[in-house]
Amino acid sequence: MTRVYLDHNATTPLRAEARAAMIAAMDVVGNPSSVHSEGRAAKGLVERARAQLAEAFGAGEADIVFTSGATEAAALALAGRGLAGAGVEHDCVRAWVDESLPVAASGQVQVAAPEASVLQAANSETGVLQDLPPGLAVSDAVQVFGKVPFSFAWSGARMALVSAHKLGGPKGVGALVLERGLDVTARIRGGGQEMGRRSGTENVIGIAGFGAAAQAAVRDLNDGAWERVAGLRNILEKAIESGTKETILVGKDTTRLPNTLCVIAPGWKGETQVMSMDLAGFAISAGSACSSGKVKSSRVLQAMGYSEGEAACAIRVSLGPSNSEEDVLRFAEAWCTAYEKYRARAA
Repeated sequence: MTRVYLDHNATTPLRAEARAAMIAAMDVVGNPSSVHSEGRAAKGLVERARAQLAEAFGAGEADIVFTSGATEAAALALAGRGLAGAGVEHDCVRAWVDESLPVAASGQVQVAAPEASVLQAANSETGVLQDLPPGLAVSDAVQVFGKVPFSFAWSGARMALVSAHKLGGPKGVGALVLERGLDVTARIRGGGQEMGRRSGTENVIGIAGFGAAAQAAVRDLNDGAWERVAGLRNILEKAIESGTKETILVGKDTTRLPNTLCVIAPGWKGETQVMSMDLAGFAISAGSACSSGKVKSSRVLQAMGYSEGEAACAIRVSLGPSNSEEDVLRFAEAWCTAYEKYRARAA
């Protein structure tokens, strides 16, 4: 059985460019903080990656702080600030905000005071894109970076979170991107690395992979790779809609990421769907992958007004450039068949 990976919003396959950069970095022995030749070579890799990420993301090199991932970047940006957020935000953001921003049934969030608010650029479960207001304090740009045209320079946000493994880079590395002149208080203190904003010896290998992946991701975006993915998502959506009854396609009439399809199959638990499709050879999810393997009712969907029961019956299918039309049609057939069997048993 040839397995089909349809969970790209959780993590992406490592790009060849990132792999090559990481393998090369493994042979560089120095500590980036050392002043000798070996240390300068390691520091050069970090700064090269910083320049690659800055160019790809539309930011200044001095305004990028490398972290262990977007979760750490969120803590660095948000801790102690008391900003407002919404229930559709990722858990790493929700941990630090006051969930007071209203969410419409479409998934769109209303922001009254941008300078005191956090707003994601796109939702990982539904794919719903947000219009970021000028002066926004912080935006989670993890899901949009590399999938849709996005530049920090014109985003309107003063800070943004990004993660390597969502765009073909390695797991365990991310960044906080800052508006020029803006600074943050270090939460990890020590040797003063990352311009005093985040101490600890830099993950040179991961950072090298991140820079290479960011560069390659923007190249693929500019070459139209994600337009093709959007076409596959639409084929899948139509196949599911025409092959089943009672299903709810979340965000169908809202501007979404080109690769994301969120489906509610009333009565059929999301975790059961995930297991059924896994046995059939397809990797999908029942929501965000960042909950230590737990499957529970989507609080994102509940924030949009869906009932707890409906939210518990949702799955997310997230495609990538490596997927084919055959992949999505095979999945649609397997999923529709399994759903009809479930409905027959439940009748």
